[in-house]
Amino acid sequence: MITHVARAAACAALGAARYAVTSMFGRGGGREQRRADVVLAFLIRMGPIYMKIGQIAATRSDLLPAEWVTTLRALQDQAPHMSPARTRRAVERELGGPLERTFRRFDPSPVASASVAQVHVAELLDGRRVAVKVVKDAVPGQIEKSLAALAAVLRLVHLAVPRARELNLPARFDEVARLLRPQADMIREAEAQQRIGANFAKHPYVKVPGVVRGLVTSRLLVMEYVDAIAGKHADKVGFPRERLAQRLQDTIYTMLYMHGESHGDPHPGNVMFTPDGGLVLLDYGVTVELSEDEKWGLSSFYYACSRKEWHLAVDRFVRYFVVASERLDRDRAACDAELTEVLRHHFDTCSNQWSTVSYFNDVSAVLHRYDSRYTTKFTKVELVFLSCEGFASQIDPEIDIWANARKFTDRYSPYMNDEVRTRFTETFTERMPSSLRLRDRAATTLVAPTHIDRYFFPSSFPVFVAEAIDGRVRDVDGNEYVDLSGGYGPHLLGYAHPAINAAIVAATERGLVNGIGHTAEVELAELLVDALPTADKAVLCNSGTEAALLAIRMCRGYRRRSRVAKLEGHYHGFSDQAMVSSWFRFGGDRDQPEPVAGTLGTHPSIVDDTVVLQYGDLEGLARLRDHADELACVVLEPMPTSVVALEVEFLAELRGICTELGIPLIFDEVVTGFRAAYGGAQVLAGVHPDLTCLGKVIGGGLPCGAVVGREYLIDMARSSQDPFHDYENKVFAGGTLSGNSLTCAAGLAALRHLRDHQEIYPRLEYNTQLLAARLRKAAEQRDIPCRVNARNSFFSVTFSHRAAKLYRERMAGSNFKATIALSYYMRKHHVYLPELHVFLISAAHTAEDLDQVAIAFEKCLDEMLDDELFVV
Repeated sequence: MITHVARAAACAALGAARYAVTSMFGRGGGREQRRADVVLAFLIRMGPIYMKIGQIAATRSDLLPAEWVTTLRALQDQAPHMSPARTRRAVERELGGPLERTFRRFDPSPVASASVAQVHVAELLDGRRVAVKVVKDAVPGQIEKSLAALAAVLRLVHLAVPRARELNLPARFDEVARLLRPQADMIREAEAQQRIGANFAKHPYVKVPGVVRGLVTSRLLVMEYVDAIAGKHADKVGFPRERLAQRLQDTIYTMLYMHGESHGDPHPGNVMFTPDGGLVLLDYGVTVELSEDEKWGLSSFYYACSRKEWHLAVDRFVRYFVVASERLDRDRAACDAELTEVLRHHFDTCSNQWSTVSYFNDVSAVLHRYDSRYTTKFTKVELVFLSCEGFASQIDPEIDIWANARKFTDRYSPYMNDEVRTRFTETFTERMPSSLRLRDRAATTLVAPTHIDRYFFPSSFPVFVAEAIDGRVRDVDGNEYVDLSGGYGPHLLGYAHPAINAAIVAATERGLVNGIGHTAEVELAELLVDALPTADKAVLCNSGTEAALLAIRMCRGYRRRSRVAKLEGHYHGFSDQAMVSSWFRFGGDRDQPEPVAGTLGTHPSIVDDTVVLQYGDLEGLARLRDHADELACVVLEPMPTSVVALEVEFLAELRGICTELGIPLIFDEVVTGFRAAYGGAQVLAGVHPDLTCLGKVIGGGLPCGAVVGREYLIDMARSSQDPFHDYENKVFAGGTLSGNSLTCAAGLAALRHLRDHQEIYPRLEYNTQLLAARLRKAAEQRDIPCRVNARNSFFSVTFSHRAAKLYRERMAGSNFKATIALSYYMRKHHVYLPELHVFLISAAHTAEDLDQVAIAFEKCLDEMLDDELFVV
């Protein structure tokens, strides 16, 4: 390393001397060009890491003279390359044989050559045109030597120059070095390219070249060839420059905020453009991967900045992206005050002259004064932002970086912006004044978390219903809507069904009975047990939440173990255990999820007692074996309504493992039970649990819940007639209104009607697919990225280009702004759509109702396009 440092010093001295001579004696208009040439020559002599620095510098037209920027751009795709003979030897070494065994044609002259590798155009034997990326000989060793030499020089500067200490250059460089070190590994790069390519599959304007499997080694990467315009020639793209720059910024932000894995080096040599404004992302030697915590931190930090909530922004920034020292902890108030001033200055006072360089330097200086620094991940994010901002500014010198950032973060926020809110306020104040007065009146005395003050998706313009019949509701202002909420599930037969109404009236006339036995209670239990193939007995309760609580308690009592395995994104009611990892906050890798509290107020021990799996992940089921001796049960929705999926193979494998390990399996069919099919999703899948949690439909619209299943588990709640034995060996189940006569009568009427008219189910499925096809077609005709998952009366609509198998991916890719706005646009067209992402149809909906929904959806998409909710 000493030799390399000495060489670096000698080259630096020579470069400095040439630069000085050029500055002293170079007169006239060519002086800056000669300086730039000297710097370019110096960087090339020093090797790939220095060339990488030059590539980043070449994007900073706001900081460097134009001659420098133009000259240093050569490092992005016109750096020195290997000779044709040397190139051939290098490629054949990686292929293990002659070029002709793999390629019909191979152009020995590279189309691009950067700091680490060079790219050649070739044709495979099957005729496919490909790009061949080969690492230049000696580059991996040069990278290590250069990093070591730079680190040594920066340590000397840090010690010798007091002013430089404020930037803490050695620590920051160490973090950058971790990012740059693996960039010559083509196997790693190919894996990153494939992951990012999958994230952008079917994106409207982002293209990631496909990797040719079997033609990847540590020094060689063969990929799909894409004919496009080089990034440095963005002026030749037939697309508005301001929108092209915004697309670049949005693409980078999408990777960082939403996908959690980003291209780490978006300079003009690594981005190409199609003539119509599409982006082609190349070179994945440097990527940035953010954990779920870091994604959450990044989004929540910038969201607070966009709202000028500086205290929140500082708290989130320090919590997620700062390695805090004892001094910072001790002087936290003072540090927060300084950071607040920095944020206010950059995000508010000078936001129209945004400079990422100045912003990061100012924040870094504050942290250094408190002996603290950015986390390694945030340093990587800083580099991505710097490159992105520099390139975007070259495309559009007038770009407002922060304004575009605000639009991006606003799009993925669940809350309406001021413009959208104002528009809807005017519309609904005129159309539904009584509902809005009730909303304001309720705010003084009522918290309504189900429909007005909904967690994460609050309703700004709630409907207050005066009458509900069949598949429609009428509000207090006389507006009639096709209803797609169905009370979140119970009203499968529609509102005010004659059989259910008659049963309720008769039960009311007989007197309401609870806490005392009655015939309907027994008959409802018998009907439930008969409907589920492996059920022996039932316990009635008042809600799905109670059913899940009781089922888990039965299993804990039976197994004498406390841990519970559940599936990420599956909601089992509002208990602490049931909400773990159920909502919008996730932890751990996608293949190894970690439990996260679903709400403030959750006891930490409950989170720790949860093992989280992914629905559909067959390999992940192996974790059950690792925790078999700790688990009381596994609980999941067999057909999770959040993504509307039924993974039969996964359910069958899960059933087999649970049987093998003796772990009780609980299906939460509170929503799907008797709605997806008579008996629920388990009937569709042909896979049966040990316990089933039920609710919704089985109450006929009244509060109801039940646990139905195998006798040995249900009997955990049955008294032995020995109180001492019960205390030690039984679990408590209670509820004053559990199994009350009114609910049981309504439930019996609903289930008997469904049992005797099972033709309802195929008709529902037909209508589901018919409506889903019309919704998809409407979005496709307008080039709007929209995913519609639908089956058995359930619909999930997500405005996203990204296929979402996992719940966390669905949430990460969703345009929340458009989704919530859709509910209000639909409301304007007399369709009640809940602000949530899932809606339902019922057996009471007519062909005319569904036609109204489809037409309303088309009109809404047109209006949303006009209002720029889908700007691309």
